[in-house]
Amino acid sequence: MSTAPDKGFATLALPQPVLANLQALGYLQMTPIQAASLPLALAGHDLIAQAKTGSGKTAAFGLALLERLSPASFELQSLVLCPTRELAEQITQELRRLARAQGDIKILSLCGGAALRPQIASLAHGAHVVVGTPGRILDHLERGSLQLQALKVLVLDEADRMLDMGFFDDISSVARQCPVQRQTLLFSATYPADIERLAASFLRQPQHVKLAEPVAATQIQQFFFEVKEEQRLHAVGQLLQHYRPVSTLAFCNTKQQCRDLAEVLSAQGISALALHGELEQRDRDQVLVQFAQRSASVLVATDIAARGLDIEQLQAVINVDISPDPATHTHRIGRTGRVDQQGIALSLASVDEMGRVGQIEQAGGFSSQWVGLDSLQTASAEPLLAPMVTLQILGGRKQKIRAGDVLGALTKDLGFAAAQIGKIHINEHATYVAVQREIAPQVLRRLGAGKVKGKAVKVRSLAQA
Repeated sequence: MSTAPDKGFATLALPQPVLANLQALGYLQMTPIQAASLPLALAGHDLIAQAKTGSGKTAAFGLALLERLSPASFELQSLVLCPTRELAEQITQELRRLARAQGDIKILSLCGGAALRPQIASLAHGAHVVVGTPGRILDHLERGSLQLQALKVLVLDEADRMLDMGFFDDISSVARQCPVQRQTLLFSATYPADIERLAASFLRQPQHVKLAEPVAATQIQQFFFEVKEEQRLHAVGQLLQHYRPVSTLAFCNTKQQCRDLAEVLSAQGISALALHGELEQRDRDQVLVQFAQRSASVLVATDIAARGLDIEQLQAVINVDISPDPATHTHRIGRTGRVDQQGIALSLASVDEMGRVGQIEQAGGFSSQWVGLDSLQTASAEPLLAPMVTLQILGGRKQKIRAGDVLGALTKDLGFAAAQIGKIHINEHATYVAVQREIAPQVLRRLGAGKVKGKAVKVRSLAQA
């Protein structure tokens, strides 16, 4: 197993324009996974790297696959498979940023939940890199709209999660259609037997990189609360009112509990949204945009629905149930306390779940800290509302709308301060912009009567009633 200290990117055999672009992007020091895997990947080795979300792995495989591209050829040269549409979009955006110094590099995202015809049309014009979910990639291969004969690099990102979601056969089918003489880079947070089987089938003499990257104990405060079953959902509201985190991810073991908890929290005046497998893709996208834009204080999710999400500045994780798998518990709470930020992990446990807590303690090598629910106090009489509200504008990339167009309409044309405007997300046919809650009604009214790029637009608020 390989380990390596943090290093500067200048120690790598990368062209000067690439290094300059990395510096402009704020990439000054390699993360541990980048320092350990990039020299091997750039040297052309197949690679198995154990790395969690948020560790910098996109740049670890991204810089390697971009280095092997021939920009003059618009044949597909790199393919990245990942578990979810959201992760695919994140990877696509990051690869585009990393590729800025390398000329006209075309990078496409191909995922389920989106129309096939526009994807087929985009592929007809050629692409250097494709990022997608296994099912949709296989669909394009079967239709003949995607060709792999020129592929140089295959990346399997979050491979363990893809297998958890039942993609083993799809991944195997895609890999069998790739050229034998290729580089394969496999990234996985864990290394179960199915990953070993996958690696044995499709990787050639892979190098292994495994880094012990525990979150510093001081970065996450972890507390356990004993509850009776009938107290569980109400107790989540007590935790939120006591700690009052701006952004919380609450994990439930079932879809029904997700729905129930979101309803309970909303009834208590807390901005909460549910994310589970029964949501339509459009609704799922809107839930994630609102949470990313700070327009919902709490995202209630199942483990499967939350896979692949990398949420910035998450202040708290609440385990509404104790997971039967200690590794899942560790993965859940590791979503907070990232980089140099502080986070809290709050877990509710019934008497029947004490055995699971013991397994978590044994696996983590710690003694749990218990707090009584009766010690919690409501820190403020104010409802725990999100600081922002998301507005949806009908019109997106297909209508040539850019973030600058929306920001200009709000600041230059309508006179709102840039500090009052939050994140802007643009997809094919819709644009989402976050605005401070107190000005949301005014922005909605004035933007609805105004114009973006010289054209009248339809706008609606996604704020909960």
